[in-house]
This record gives sequence, structure tokens and C-alpha cells, in this order.
Amino acid sequence: MAHAPDCKPEPIEDDDESDDAHLDGIEEGAGCTEIWEHLAEKRDE
Repeated sequence: MAHAPDCKPEPIEDDDESDDAHLDGIEEGAGCTEIWEHLAEKRDE
């Protein structure tokens, strides 16, 4: 069996300019419909 290299990913720092900033204000565990509605509201603004 081949030896797998140790995987130690660096933690991602939480910053205000993250790629998921457009999801701010959505509750943890929200479904597709809630996310779609949130994005549609932001688009209207």
C-alpha cells in the first residue's frame, strides 16, 4: 500500500473581503430558496 502524504491545510482567515461576502445576512443552514431570495433582494438594491 502506498504511503499517503500528511495533509495539513492552512486555516482560511475570515476577512470582510472574502469570496462569500455576498452571503452575509443568511442564517447558517439556509436552503436554496432562502439563498436565492437573499441574492435577488441584493440585486434589486
